[in-house]
Parts: sequence; structure tokens; C-alpha cells
Amino acid sequence: MEGKIRLAVFGQKRLSREGGIEIVVKELCTRMAQNGCEVTCYNRAGHHVSGAEYDKTIEYDGIRQKVVPTIEKKGLAAVSSSFFAALYSAFGRYDVVHIHAEGPAFFCWIPKLFGKRVVNTIHGLDWNREKWHGSVASKFIRGGEKNAVKYADEIIVLSKGVQKYFMETYGRETHFIPNGVNRPEVREAKLIKDHFGLEKDSYILFLGRLVPEKGIRYLVEAFKNVKTDKKLVIAGGSSDTDSFMEELKELAKGDGRILFTGFVQGAILIICCTIVAGLESIIFSFQTLSGKKLAVEFISRLKK
Repeated sequence: MEGKIRLAVFGQKRLSREGGIEIVVKELCTRMAQNGCEVTCYNRAGHHVSGAEYDKTIEYDGIRQKVVPTIEKKGLAAVSSSFFAALYSAFGRYDVVHIHAEGPAFFCWIPKLFGKRVVNTIHGLDWNREKWHGSVASKFIRGGEKNAVKYADEIIVLSKGVQKYFMETYGRETHFIPNGVNRPEVREAKLIKDHFGLEKDSYILFLGRLVPEKGIRYLVEAFKNVKTDKKLVIAGGSSDTDSFMEELKELAKGDGRILFTGFVQGAILIICCTIVAGLESIIFSFQTLSGKKLAVEFISRLKK
């Protein structure tokens, strides 16, 4: 392909830190723009998942950001925004359309029909997330998975487990490209002390969206049964899961060592990550340990 690659991207809410997909898209697109690609991101309308106070459009050199029509209701925001993004990318002058996640992939046939090369990154088996169990949304997302298999020119997965799943379920070859991280910047712990009363090396951090499939309830249950002076810091916001957040806070009630910070970003986030203890999502489950056993195994190491 001669000249600059013209790339359309959708599936993310917007270029932000609202979730793993958004971080990946932001990091990937900024690098591709730096390498000479013409990048257009079709973003969802609406507020930040952690509240309107976090709304802020950040402009990046070389990236055009366009907001598509969105029905702002649970289960419909992703569907409606992905449909319109697929239409715009189909009629736009793009060489490649990169779709993120399984739900948005439901519409991958639209740009494919108009001669675009389609790449789909599967960030997880989203149809199996607890919040969608038994719902129409789960069936729709599963349909997106099947459409990706049928229509996408290439499929990228982030774990060996998901790669094995696609081969065993569909006989479909995929590319295993795990997410990378930026080299951490070491800073003094003053900000987290001022904001949360935390000292360096005095806490364990869970960082991520507060959703059931992350196994956070197991982490809280296991932590409450361990005698340690360390604190458990749970940093993250809701993702259509406000009731689950309340469930977690109720579960943690009475243990002053457990701290909920809400959504964090910027310098505070960087400093919080001095010590990181995350649980892999249950839906990418371990072959020999359930999420609960894994949490107990991890927390038990604090005694050593």
C-alpha cells in the first residue's frame, strides 16, 4: 500500500482513561499518527462513565476525532454509536477500519461491504461478562464475535486463552498481540499521602473498572480474613455497574483498611501504582484456579 495509511477506528468511548479499550486506542492511535498514518477516531457521545466532571476532550496531533450519534441508555450507547461509526467509516476514504471489542464488531460487515480492509481487536469475551448474562445484549455481543470471525480480514487477541478459544470454537487463526505499558515514572508519594493518607509501600492496589468479572468481591473477602497492617486500595469507577459498587462498599463495611478512591487519573494514578496487585478477569479464567481461589492465594502471600 503506497502513501499514508488512512485509518478509521471505532469501538472506544473516546480517547480517555475510562477503560482498557480507551487506553489501548489512545496509545495505539497516537503512535500510528506519529508514524505518518492518517487516523480518524469515531467517538461515542455522552458523559464520562465516572461522571460529567471528568468530561474533557483532549486533542492529539495527527488524530481527527469525530463524535457519532449515540442513544445514551444502558446497552444502547455502544450499539448505536458503533452502527453510525461503521457507516461513516464505510463511506469515508479509508484504507483500513480498526474495530475494538466484540459488540462493535457486529457491524464489521458494513465497511467490509464497501471494500475496506477490516481489523478487529478482541479485548475479551464480552458476551460472558456478568452484567450481560442472560440478556439480549449478550446475544448481540456474541453475534459480533461471529461476525468478526466471518468478515474481518484480521483478528487480534490479547491473551493466549482467547486465541485458543477462537481456534477451538471457530477454527479461526488470530494474532496474539498483548497490550504493552509505558515505562513507569518514579515519583515521591506526597500526592497520595495528601489525598488518601497513604504511605509508600503501605498498601495493595486494585486498579480497574468496578465490574463483577474482575473478581473484586473475592479480593475484598480474602483481604478481610488476613491480618496485615497494609491497606487495600480499590481505585476505579463504575461501568453501568452502580449497584455492584454499592455491593462492594457494603461488603467492605467495618474494615477501615479498605479504601475506595473512585476514578483516579493523572499524577495521582501514577503514584498510586507504586505497588500494583491486579486480578486477571475471571472471563479470561485460569485453567486450574477459580477467581476466588486465586484471590485467596494472592492475599495469603501477605502473611509471608
